[in-house]
Amino acid sequence: MDLGIAGRSAIVCGGSAGLGRGVAAALAADGVNVLLAARSEDRLRQTAEALGATASGKVTWVVADVTTDAGRDAVLAACPQPDILVNNAGGPPPGDFRSWSREDWIKAVDANMLAPIFLIKSTLDGMIARRFGRIVNITSHMVKAPAAILGLSNGARAGLTGFVGGLSRDVVQHNVTINNVLPGQFDTDRLRSNHARFAQVSGRDPDQLRDGARNRIPAKRFGDPSEFGAACAFLCSAQSGFITGQNLLLDGGEYPGLL
Repeated sequence: MDLGIAGRSAIVCGGSAGLGRGVAAALAADGVNVLLAARSEDRLRQTAEALGATASGKVTWVVADVTTDAGRDAVLAACPQPDILVNNAGGPPPGDFRSWSREDWIKAVDANMLAPIFLIKSTLDGMIARRFGRIVNITSHMVKAPAAILGLSNGARAGLTGFVGGLSRDVVQHNVTINNVLPGQFDTDRLRSNHARFAQVSGRDPDQLRDGARNRIPAKRFGDPSEFGAACAFLCSAQSGFITGQNLLLDGGEYPGLL
């Protein structure tokens, strides 16, 4: 399927690895010029070279911490008029809320709520003026099924979800859509590190914990970042202009509810 976005420009935050890389790969393969933003220069360079070798679109990169004003400025200097914005940041570590300080909460909100909002603020009006914009926020399935151990992530991402719900309906008339994609358990470094932390907190064997997590998914497997990227790429497509303000679960059927 031709997504109708060849030649457009995209910013993909956290694009050097994991789910962000999956999204960047899918967009670049469809001819989008992708700017990868992340904090690790070596990984960014390697990812850009790997994706660029087979992509139809151009793949560039910038070292930036988008939780800071300077980081966001660097991203926007490298891609000042994006047609597509993919907000993505690893969540804060799991734990017991009794041990979290105010600083812990501020860091979580900065990374998983305020940074996406400020990037949206900086890019939205240009999208409206050009009559095309696709914004995708990668959040978490925990927005729909919160777990206490991930309270820092749940709280910050739920705040972003509420903000987007109102704004998305205000701008869709301009062919600008804003949607959230809620990943379940995808086979990434982030998932493996989370499982290791959960095992440490609970005193369980890491391999047994991982096997148990996999078996609780109706699909009986962890997701592949490439299939996540394909789903996000469709939400960025020319054909997706009637989809906005949605929270799309990609979790192999793990969430048991209807809504």
